[in-house]
Amino acid sequence: MRIPRTAALVSAAVLAAGLVTGCGTGEDESILDGRTLTIGVKADQPGLGLRQPDGTFAGFDVDVARYVAGRLGFTGDEVRFTETPSNVREQVLEQRRVDMVVASYSITASRKTKVTFAGPYYVAHQDTLVRAGDAVVRNVRDLAGRRLCKVAGSNSWRRVTEERRVPARLVETTSYSDCVDRLISGGVDAVSTDDLILAGFAARHGNAVMIVNAPISDEKYGIGLHKGDLDGCEAINRALTEMYQDGTAARLLDKWFGRTTLQPTTSVPQFEGCG
Repeated sequence: MRIPRTAALVSAAVLAAGLVTGCGTGEDESILDGRTLTIGVKADQPGLGLRQPDGTFAGFDVDVARYVAGRLGFTGDEVRFTETPSNVREQVLEQRRVDMVVASYSITASRKTKVTFAGPYYVAHQDTLVRAGDAVVRNVRDLAGRRLCKVAGSNSWRRVTEERRVPARLVETTSYSDCVDRLISGGVDAVSTDDLILAGFAARHGNAVMIVNAPISDEKYGIGLHKGDLDGCEAINRALTEMYQDGTAARLLDKWFGRTTLQPTTSVPQFEGCG
């Protein structure tokens, strides 16, 4: 059982006042109360969250998570990372298997009914990745009739086929890493999702793929928390503000995407609010 950091201080204050009180439930805990911080990240997205040969994770999301954890007072072995695919992000938070999720997690109205979001820590834009030399796909409309990769748990394909009503032929898979492998091998014709994700793969695969550079939406990357953790959300938003103001955000964006054609935004994003 995880004992909140603040529990000892609260108990001491209560005893000093000569009061007796009941114990709170685990559902009321904030991430600020824990002795450790378990963070869900991606394991198959170059530039954002990728599992290394030694089992550790690396990428922009991982570095952001580590920075935020440090600002919250968690360091060293107190911070643990675990692989969190797109299709289980809400589930692992609801089941409290992780304390927060930093995994290219776009803030949406439906997700906000299950998860409290801090941030966004970055606003990406959905774009399209095709094989190098593809002169047919110049924008999202050109995906009509072509094979578009659909990742379970992601909303990106919906913005193409449902919001813009482009009749692409969906090919379902479990990850964007698999999508890009299929794109290179000819199994699909396009991958459409956030430009940070696409830039990471473009940097990894060199001349095999290219970004169309025709964005169709804003993707607000949030930090997912247990529903109702407003104290944790507000503390994270303060940390994210500091991350941009002290130059860390610009440095991390250059570290992971500086060798791509991506032109990242380095100003503090407008936060959604924790309510």
